[in-house]
Amino acid sequence: MMNSLFSRIILYVFIALCAVLPFAIASGAPSNFPVKQIITIPKGEGLSGLADLLKSDGMIRLTFIFKVALFLTRNQHNIKAGDYSFDRPLSALDLGRKIVAGDHGLALVKITFPEGTSLTEIPPIVGTQLSLFSKTDFLTLTKGKEGYLFPDTYLFLEDEKAKDLIGVMEENFNNKIATIQDQITAFDKPLPQVVIMASLLEKEARTTETRRIIAGILWKRLQLGMPLQVDASVSYVTGKSTFDLSLTDLNNPSAYNTYRYKGLPIGPITNPGLDSLLAAVTPISTPYLYYLSDKNGVMHYAATFADHLKNKALYLNN
Repeated sequence: MMNSLFSRIILYVFIALCAVLPFAIASGAPSNFPVKQIITIPKGEGLSGLADLLKSDGMIRLTFIFKVALFLTRNQHNIKAGDYSFDRPLSALDLGRKIVAGDHGLALVKITFPEGTSLTEIPPIVGTQLSLFSKTDFLTLTKGKEGYLFPDTYLFLEDEKAKDLIGVMEENFNNKIATIQDQITAFDKPLPQVVIMASLLEKEARTTETRRIIAGILWKRLQLGMPLQVDASVSYVTGKSTFDLSLTDLNNPSAYNTYRYKGLPIGPITNPGLDSLLAAVTPISTPYLYYLSDKNGVMHYAATFADHLKNKALYLNN
């Protein structure tokens, strides 16, 4: 009786192995599995199309086995598009799990863009950290976007292209703006004007208080019809330090030159951080109309032009 039971168990195990073994072999990683190569799954790709793509790229042995694996786990509709790359061969089941989880297998690259980073300064910061990033593409695609790529610390996939980086930074800008939208609405200035003002504040001051004081001065000068005379706007055109600007530079015909033309410059001069954006719409009212920063970054204010000239003599001409 025991021998008969044991024989049946052996038979069932054998039958199970015969059923499972081919499946296990068929679902195993192909010998030519493309390790560390980028495979792109298009957006909206269905299960059959995905299986055919993976088969043609040498990532699975049989399309049927892969489709069964996803169907049995009820993940046939959870395919995540994007670029994938894996550092070791994967079985069809493991591959399916990673694709439905959006586990791209790509290394993440941490990049920090400091507040006040301009568009032309972004490519040198990226450098060679993103393998598919093109400086030419970036500068072409960001025309008119100065001020709207939020400076922050990001984690990018190592194969991010310029358009992907731009999209992430623009989305972050919109999210940050949403956090201060009530203050922007209450201040009643169009967002483009707020961003331009914030970009000036980003370059002109270092602390929240000084940014808010300068915001009050600059908005007042605009209201009075006075030129803003912001050195940073000229530096944006010439590339020179504000301390190295000459009288010739201050007469530069660029529409960014706030010495030559009244009103705000035609666009932002950098990508401002949240503090400068908030300062632009929460200015501090003072009796001042003039300010300057000495070489130690200390601000000096004046209510009259005569007093401003005295400050220049004391803090800039020595």
